[in-house]
Amino acid sequence: MAATLVRPRRGKVFAGVCAALADRFEVPRAFVRVGFMFFGLFGVGEFVYIALWIIIPQSDYPPRRTAHGAALITGTK
Repeated sequence: MAATLVRPRRGKVFAGVCAALADRFEVPRAFVRVGFMFFGLFGVGEFVYIALWIIIPQSDYPPRRTAHGAALITGTK
């Protein structure tokens, strides 16, 4: 289990909330994303996602860059 809960700068789809939770609890990111989509059907997922987006800090590590300055996307969980 990861020691801290931070939103990653790489490997995220929207704001990194699902990626942060998945990394923290060591579960596949797809499971967390499906869970938020399921709870979104009941009107709860959106509010929880936005609250976590505000609460969870973003990682201090900047994304790696290529020689031309573009962000380098690498395969993650």
